[in-house]
Amino acid sequence: MPEPTSEERDGSLVERQAEPLLTTQTTFPHFVLGFESASSMVTVLPIDRALVPVDSAAAEQLIARNYDEFQNDREVWDAISKQPNCVLKVTMPHCDVPTPNEFLQEGSVEALNHAVANLQGLVESDLTRLVGGALYVYEIESRSGHRQIGLGGHARTGEIRTDTNPHGTIVRNEGIRESKAKGRADLVQRTNSYIGVVNCAVEDASDALATALRQLAEAREPDYVAPDNVGDIHRTWILSDANEISRFQILLANEPCAYVADGNHRSAAAALLGNETFLAVFFVVKQLSIWPYNRLVGEVPTISDWAETLADSFTVESLGGIPEFQPTQSHEVGLYTGGVWYRLRPLPSTFDPANAVEAIDADIVQRHLFEDVFGITDARDPRLTFVGGDRDARYLKDRVDNGPHEFAVTLPPVTMQQFVDVCRQNRFMPPKSTWFEPKIRSGLVISLLDQS
Repeated sequence: MPEPTSEERDGSLVERQAEPLLTTQTTFPHFVLGFESASSMVTVLPIDRALVPVDSAAAEQLIARNYDEFQNDREVWDAISKQPNCVLKVTMPHCDVPTPNEFLQEGSVEALNHAVANLQGLVESDLTRLVGGALYVYEIESRSGHRQIGLGGHARTGEIRTDTNPHGTIVRNEGIRESKAKGRADLVQRTNSYIGVVNCAVEDASDALATALRQLAEAREPDYVAPDNVGDIHRTWILSDANEISRFQILLANEPCAYVADGNHRSAAAALLGNETFLAVFFVVKQLSIWPYNRLVGEVPTISDWAETLADSFTVESLGGIPEFQPTQSHEVGLYTGGVWYRLRPLPSTFDPANAVEAIDADIVQRHLFEDVFGITDARDPRLTFVGGDRDARYLKDRVDNGPHEFAVTLPPVTMQQFVDVCRQNRFMPPKSTWFEPKIRSGLVISLLDQS
C-alpha cells in the first residue's frame, strides 16, 4: 500500500498509511520513558514560557485549524493566503510558499527550517508576548451556542497509560501510527515548541472543576477573544497568580483519569521524544459533543437485493431517493447507492453489548458490512474514505452520484457515554469514529520549550 499523498492526509479524508496501527496501550517499545506517573491523579503544570497573542486583534490573526483537519495541501495554502500570520505557517510550513506549484516536501529539512524561521518571526512580532509560569482557561462557544470550558497547561507524559505504565491516568483510546507521531515529533524537536493542543476529558463527578472555571470566566473579561473560520468563538484567560494556579491544580488532581478526546498523536509525539510534558486542555466530559464520522466506499460489487444480502446481520429498509439520511440514534446506519438510501439496523447477534467497542456502530459496520459483504478487511484499505462531521450526508450523496465512489455509509455520532465506556475498559475506539466538535484551535497558546 502506498504512503499517503498530501491529498490523503488524516482529516476529512482517510489517512492511507503503509504501516499498521500500534493498537495496544503502548508508547513505543524502542523509546522507553525514564519517568512514570507518581500517583493516581491527573496533573497540570504551568507553562514556563507561553507565547500568547497581545490582544484579540492579534489572536484573530494567529488562530488556525489544526494541521490534521485539512483535506489537502491546497486547502492549507488557501488558509495561509487568507490569514498570512496564522500558525499554520509553523505547523504546515511546506504549504507556506508563494504559489501552490511550489509546495515543499512535508517533513523535509527545508520545510522544518522554514517552520523555525516562521516561529521566530512570530516571537519577534508585535502580535505576541511571552508569559512565564502560566496556566490558562479556554472556552469555545460554538455557532449553535454550545459552550465548553477547560483548563490548559502542561500534562505529564509519564501519566499516559501504556503497557509499561498500566496505572497511568491519561488514557488514550486510539491506535497510533508511528510515522504520523514521528512527523509531529520532528516538528516539535526542530521548533522546540508545542503548538498543537491535546483535548483531554475528565468526568468531574462533583462538578467542582466546571463550577470554578465558569466562576472565573464570569468574574473577569478574557485576555483575548477570536472567531474561527466556521464562526465558533474562542476565549482565553491567562492564569499567572500562584494561588489561583494552585487552586486549579488541586481541583484537577481530584480526577482519577483523563481521556484523550482529540490529539492522540500529539501526545505520542512528546512521548516519542522522551519529553516530560505535552500541551493539553482538560474539558469536562458532559460539555463535549461528538459529531458523526461517515464513510465513502468505492470499487466493490453492486448488490441488487440488500435485504437478502444483509439478512444475517441487519434489517434493511429502503428510504427511496430522499436527499440525505444521517442517523442520530445508535444502531441505525445509512447506506446510499444507486440513487436510494437504506436504513440498516444491526441485529442483536452482531455485537456483544458488554464490549464497549463492539457495541459502536462503526465497529459493527466494519465487521458485518465492509468485511462480510465488501471484502474490506482492513480499515486502511484505499477503497474506504472517512469523512468527518464537517461534511454532511448531502456531500456524501454527491460524491456517489457525481464522484468516484459507489456507496456512502452514514453513522450516528458516538455518544459521550460510549466514549467513556471504551476508555474505562482500556480499549481503543474503532478507527475514525469520533469527530469532536467544536474543535480546539491552534495559535492561542504556544509553549516554547527550554532553550538550553
